[in-house]
Amino acid sequence: MTPKEFFKFAKEHNVQQVDLKFCDMLGTWQHCTYPIDIFDEGTFEDGMGFDGSSIRGWQAINNSDMLAVPESASAKLDPFFAEPTVSVIANIVDPITKEPYTRDPRYVAKKGVAYLKQTKIGDTCYIGPEPEFFIFDDIRFETNQRGSMYQIDSSEGAWNSGRPEGPNLGHKPAYKAGYFPVSPVDTLGDIRTEMVQEMRKLGIVVEAHHHEVATAGQCEIDMKFQDLLTMADQFMWFKHVIKNVAKRHNKTVTFMPKPIFGDNGSGMHTHISIWNGSSPLMAGDGYAGLSELGLYGIGGILKHGRSLLAFSAPTVNSYHRLVPGFEAPVTLALSQRNRSASCRIPMYSASPKSKRVEFRCPDPLANGYLSFTALMMAMIDGIQNKIDPGEPLDRDIYDMSPEELAETNVCPASLGEALKALEDDHDYLTKGDVFTTDLIEGWIKWKRDNEIDPIRLRPHPFEFDLYYNG
Repeated sequence: MTPKEFFKFAKEHNVQQVDLKFCDMLGTWQHCTYPIDIFDEGTFEDGMGFDGSSIRGWQAINNSDMLAVPESASAKLDPFFAEPTVSVIANIVDPITKEPYTRDPRYVAKKGVAYLKQTKIGDTCYIGPEPEFFIFDDIRFETNQRGSMYQIDSSEGAWNSGRPEGPNLGHKPAYKAGYFPVSPVDTLGDIRTEMVQEMRKLGIVVEAHHHEVATAGQCEIDMKFQDLLTMADQFMWFKHVIKNVAKRHNKTVTFMPKPIFGDNGSGMHTHISIWNGSSPLMAGDGYAGLSELGLYGIGGILKHGRSLLAFSAPTVNSYHRLVPGFEAPVTLALSQRNRSASCRIPMYSASPKSKRVEFRCPDPLANGYLSFTALMMAMIDGIQNKIDPGEPLDRDIYDMSPEELAETNVCPASLGEALKALEDDHDYLTKGDVFTTDLIEGWIKWKRDNEIDPIRLRPHPFEFDLYYNG
């Protein structure tokens, strides 16, 4: 909608407040709320000022003033305010130069979409993520100089089978046995349905929801694929809805990839395809029904896979999920059905429109604007340079010998490795000035200074089990 239509929309819905939202570098929404009479049509050009030095990874304190310029077309009624409130997503602008801010993730996604069109490879990149998450009843955690602890509780947790609940009726999903059970084992169907209904009110098309493999309330809600920028915006709404609906029910949600030891972690398998107008470009007569363009695109993902994970599996916790020998997709290889390969070609449908690649390494703590765009840029590089994806890995990796496994390309074992890979391999991202060197360097520095080093400085509780009596 235009700014004029925005105010008409607001009047029709008796809107009292405008909530201005923008995404920080790490992928979290920030917001400020204004009475609607503070806004006029000029606000959609002039923006609203804020302190950029208080946003993670952004401005220095001596250069802090920034503008958040609302995009009227993004307006939606926010379902989580008591007073009628319309939310708008903002783009970040320098107040002096009026140039878009290079560390604004949404700007990166916009530049990526423009670059795809500029290459003439295609005009649309479609993204379909599958974010998983846990719904817990209670979470406690603390870290200080004299100790560290966390404790998770869930009425669904397998560890509570013996808890006196007055009465305990059983029906707890066992470890690694949470996939697709009906109620009363799956107690969260109604909450997920409420989440889906709120998403539908916001215009998000949801295809399915279900309990996932892990115990203690691991869930998945799948959105229908959309173009890259639309999906990145939707992913922000997705997290907003899920967390707030859970809170309505006095529950809490985490998108941490690995909150529970000894059970499956939460991934965000990301389906991606490139189209030109109404023509899908991924389908052909090659391996798994892929076109030459599709295979080259996957070649780009595999070549740059280790550096991609600096954005797609962006936390220290991500690499507790991506561990060899378990079910995680740690092998950087192509396969048409093998879920242990990083790039899987779904074979559910023979329709050319459904042909895509599923990149299985990402997790839901990724910033969608950056992760989806980086994945597309890797595909573009593969297509431009005709990168061969290599032989498919259709066999069970658990049957492979240590010698065979040693010859396969694998994911980084830690966030530190992924960041080093990004340092060494990022030229494909800076094409078309999509990712700037400033953003990449800022990302690496933030992650090292604020995540890797603080964890390195602290003893892990399990170290006391291992070493206290040594």
